[in-house]
Order: sequence, then C-alpha cells, then structure tokens
Amino acid sequence: MTFLPLGILVIIDALLITATIIDKIRDGYRRKHPKQRAKKGMPFGGGGFRSNKKYQELHDDQFASSMEEGIHMESRMDFRRRPTGFEQLGLMEADFVLGDEIHQSDGASTTDLQQFVQSLSRILGATKFGLSFEFQNLHFQPKKNPKPILTEVTGLIDAGSLWGVMGASGAGKSTFVNVLMGKQSNIKGITKVNGVPGDIQKYKKIIGYVPQDDIVLPELTVRENILHSARVRLPSNWKDSEIQHHVDILLRCLQLDHVKDSLVGSTAAPVISGGQRKRVSIGMELAAAPMALFLDEPTSGLDATAAASIMSTLKALSRLGMTIVTIIHQPRQEIFESLDSLVLLGKGRMIYLGAESGIRPYFEGLGFQFPEHSNPADIMGDIIAGEGKAYKHSGDASVDGLIGHWHNTHPPVSSDSDKRSTVSMAEMNALTATIKQRGAPWYRQIWYCFHRSLVQQYRMKSSFFFELGVGAMAGFLIGLAELNQKGMNFRGIFNDPYEMISASVDYSSVTQMALLVGLAIGLTASAPGVKIFGEEKLVYWREAAAGHNRFAYYLGKVVSTIPRMILANFHFTTMFMLLSTPRIPWLAAFAANLLYFWCIYGLASCISMVTRREDGPLLAVMSSLIVGVLNGMSPSLKKVRSWHMVWLWRASPGTWLAEAYFTENISPLRYLYQIDIANDSVGYHLGNFSRDLLLLLALGAIYRVVAFLGLRFMYPAKQR
Repeated sequence: MTFLPLGILVIIDALLITATIIDKIRDGYRRKHPKQRAKKGMPFGGGGFRSNKKYQELHDDQFASSMEEGIHMESRMDFRRRPTGFEQLGLMEADFVLGDEIHQSDGASTTDLQQFVQSLSRILGATKFGLSFEFQNLHFQPKKNPKPILTEVTGLIDAGSLWGVMGASGAGKSTFVNVLMGKQSNIKGITKVNGVPGDIQKYKKIIGYVPQDDIVLPELTVRENILHSARVRLPSNWKDSEIQHHVDILLRCLQLDHVKDSLVGSTAAPVISGGQRKRVSIGMELAAAPMALFLDEPTSGLDATAAASIMSTLKALSRLGMTIVTIIHQPRQEIFESLDSLVLLGKGRMIYLGAESGIRPYFEGLGFQFPEHSNPADIMGDIIAGEGKAYKHSGDASVDGLIGHWHNTHPPVSSDSDKRSTVSMAEMNALTATIKQRGAPWYRQIWYCFHRSLVQQYRMKSSFFFELGVGAMAGFLIGLAELNQKGMNFRGIFNDPYEMISASVDYSSVTQMALLVGLAIGLTASAPGVKIFGEEKLVYWREAAAGHNRFAYYLGKVVSTIPRMILANFHFTTMFMLLSTPRIPWLAAFAANLLYFWCIYGLASCISMVTRREDGPLLAVMSSLIVGVLNGMSPSLKKVRSWHMVWLWRASPGTWLAEAYFTENISPLRYLYQIDIANDSVGYHLGNFSRDLLLLLALGAIYRVVAFLGLRFMYPAKQR
C-alpha cells in the first residue's frame, strides 16, 4: 500500500474546505457590514440594502429606500412627463449632443450619459452612431414551406430612431427582423445598410440583438456578464482599464450600478428582478457599442413599471443616434406613443410603414373609427389582425384589403432600380475600419472564456464537491471489489522448467479490473461532461451570432475542465489504488485514469451536441457504459479478430485502458510466468504502455473535434 497519495489527498481536501469556509465567513461579514463594502468600492453602500452572492430574490421596491442616495427608480408610465432613465442622470432629451459637442462647463464633471456618448464616439470613430436599413421587394420562402413568409416588403428604416415592428401572430415580424440582421439566407430582393447593398453579415459586429428570452449566465454577476461581452467585442486596441471604465459608465446609465455585484440567477431561482435582468441582456449588447440594436419583445413578461423603464432607456438610446428596432406585441398606450415609427405587417406583407403619429390618421382615412378614451394601440392591433369590422361599419376591413391599399398607394420598387449609395466614401471607409478593429484577438478570447468558465465552476461549489465525492466513492467501491484479490490478479504458466507445477491460469482478472475502472470513471465523468456545453447552447448561439470566436469559446471551456478532471481523478485513483493494491505503479494508473476521464468528458461533449439538455446525462452514461464494456475482456480481442470486428473495439477508449492496465500489471511478472502465452490468449499487445496513453489522448481529442464541429455546424441559422 502507498499512503503518500492519501496524505496529499487529505491536505488538498482540507485546503478546499478551509477556503470554502473562509469564503462563507467573508460573505456573511459583507452582508452584515454593507457600509464597509461601500468604502472598499463594493456595491450596495447604504440605504438598508444588502447583497450576497447566494441566490436571493431582489425586487425594485427594495431599492425605494435608496432614493436619497441617487438610486432613482421609475414609478410612473407617463413618457410625456416622466424623464427617461438616461435623463434622470442629468441630461434631458432636448439637450442630447454628440461627439465633440459634448463638453464640460465651468469645470463641472460630465454626466454619466455624456461620458457614455464620449466613449461611443471614441469606439465608433465618428459622431454618427446609427445605421439605416433600406429594403426593396423582400421575398422569403423556406424550402419546405408551401407559402412565402415575406412578400414584396419595401421600405426604409432611418438611423437614429426608435422603430416598432408589429403584426398578428404569423405576420412575419421575426422573419423580417432576421432578414434585416442577415440571419436568414436565400432571400430575394435588395437590402442596403447606409445605402450600400451587400451582405449584411459583414456588419454583425456593429449590430446588436437582444432575444426575447434573457440569455445570460446565472452564475455570473451583472457586471461580469456585461464585462465579458465588452472585452470580446470592443476594439482590440482598447486597454482593459478602458473597457472596465466603459462598462462602469454603462451600468450607471442602465441603473444597474446598485446591483452590479449581484448574481443574475436563473429564471427558476432569480436574484435580481425581471426588469433588471432584461437590462442586463440589453447591456451585454450596448457594451459592444452597436450602431443598431434589434430587440425581440423587450417588455414581454415585465410589469408596467419595468416595461416603462426599458422603453424609456431605448428611447434615450435612439436619441443618442442609435437605430433601435423592436418587435413589440400589444403595447400599452404610453409605450406605443413612445415609438418614433412603425412597421406593420400582415400575412408577410406590408400594411403600414411610417411615423407613429400617422397611424391614426391613416386608418381613419380608410374608414376606421377610433373610440374616444381608447388605447389606439389596441384598436390598431385588432385592425391589422383582421378584427377591424367593429371599427368600420361599411367596406372591406380585412387584412387583404389593408395590404392591397398599401400596395396600391406605395407600389414596390423595381429590384432593377438599384440606386447608387449617397453615403460618402469617407463614411464608408470609416465604417469599414470600425468593423475591422472590432473584437479581441482569438487568443485573448480564449483567455476570457477560460477565466469565465473557471468563475462559473467556482460559483457552483456544490456541483464541484459532488463530483469529487462521487469520484472518491467510485474508487472506494471498485477498490473494495478488488480487495479480496490482495493484488494477486494474474496467474499464468510458470517459466521452463516449472510448467508442470502450474496451477489454473487466471488471465481475466486484470481486464476485469480495467472494466470496473472504466465503468466507474464513466459514471463519474459523463454527467459533468454533458453539463459543460449542454446547458449553454443558447449562450453559445447568442455569442456566435454576435461575432464571438467560436473556437475560442470552445477551447476556453475545454481547458477550464482540466483542473476539475485532475482533482476528480486524484480522488478516484487514490481510493482505488489504496484498496486494490495492483502491480501497476500509482503514477501510471493516475495517468491512464486521467486520460480515460479525458475521453469520457470528450464523449459526453459529443452527446451534448445532438441531444436535448434533459436527455444528455442519461445518454452520456449509456455511452460511457458501452465504450467501457468494449474493452476486450469478454469477448476477448482474440475472439473479436475472428469476427473481423477488432476495429470497433480499437475505436473504444476502454480497450486502450485495459491494454495499458494489462501491460503494467503483467510485465513485472515476466520472470515468473510465460506472459507471451497469456498475451496471445487475450489478444492485447504488451509493452506499448506509452502508445496506449497516446491513443487515449488522441481519442479524447478526436471526440472534442467532433463536438466542436457539431457545435459549429449544427443549427447554423441560430449562429448567424
């Protein structure tokens, strides 16, 4: 027995437990002394507000007591009277100025909004922040769809305005927005950005998209989620201190400064409120300084106050010069009236495109009547959904009639009339230069993704300790199963001249032990391997669509799991070797087991690419059992060769693990037994321990390449 690894294991576990206890004590101290946190530059300085890094539910009303300290919560929905979220920071919409026009007067410090605009000016290299989108005769029909989703959609979304895209279910709203962002392929018609036709995909680094579901990492804080996006997507020549300053300004502008160090939490276990969670999702895009921002149902699931706050923020951003396009469904009157312009769609065709103020006159001109003291957004929603008969007593009130009237009064532009761009060459060159310098280098993105993954694992201590515990327990149980052998797991035919006194041979005990080791490691590592990518597909798709380097994301995640595998394997191998006492040296067993961990993690990653998150762990466990059983014990490799199926067994990491164990356990007994006869009987190749380990390493790498290809090329539409 070797007790040195056990001593090291005890020291490591003691250090881990001590660090966890110290972290708990420190968090408890911070919760009890919020003012001390404020002095040290931490959030939540006073006002009776407490924060911790555990999941807890925080609502906007908890911050009401902090009003005197500058944390102003929005309490009313009147956009005409209530200042926007940005205006509350000291700058009214009428005072919005851009670029070099921003200045300090009489030595007064600039407001947060002014600093944010200055930061945008520096990032974009210009004072014009928005993009215009022109589209002519858009037509989109999926291959297996009998009817087109979009037909003859023509118009212009000008820069620096807040647009709403509305329509009944199935009207083509999401498809229209996806076309504008370049997320759909095989589109007929012409799309232009700033008057220049071409592939919109090349503008993806300066176009932000906020999905309806808030796709954020629950294990990270508000600031960490936004900071990662900024580090990856801001210009590569920016220093980290400049990026941090840019994010801090943005947090203040989004009124998230008081919750910046709170975990975001999941929807099932929320930490911050729904409105704040939506702001985090928006902030992840704003941190990259986009020139256009698309949002899918930004007020969905929010209460009136939170919805008003989000829309006021978007209104202020449009006044900065950004182009804001949002899909919105059944808005309240105040939200509806905050929109500058609207795109109304019905059955995939245009019903109206123009100013919000012109909606009511337009439909009244068609014979529709808007009752007094009613929400015009509700009336309009009924009309474009084909339920407008109640507001028009005579004449056609159908959607087809609305489409036909718009088509007759605004005929589609011929696709051949592709006018030359009115954008100056200097502006085009500046825009191209802005796009080229966007994004951190791939090697830096690897570090950011690696660091983020480590933080996630640190925050999920229970999962980490559970994996270590399962590894130790698995090693303990397999060791118990081998305890009666007392290390005597092979008997062969004695060397000449003692063949005649040889007892019954035992060639299968070593391979049986390798089988148990493989199955135990498979059960230990398969579920964590699925968790690495299976639970973050939505995050990956969002980041890939935003221009993040896919390889950097994957490699950062893979490298971050290596310390976890080493510790889990150390617990497993120590307990297993202590009880089973095989002849294989401890370091050799540790290396072989670690590489088998590596293979199982890689195999689980492949499983996570092709299955749902709910089914991934079970299928990964089943796959690990299959590759574990295919290790050449029964049937033996010699038998498999007669079937001409040895390639299948050799494709399994279980065979290479068993061969490595067979070599290291049998070779020391060459002085006593005729091990070549034993080798011929089972079909392994002795004396190739290093090759066996290299092939385990190669198989794990192949699994990861396959997993990356699956991650990269499966669901390509979600990554555009």
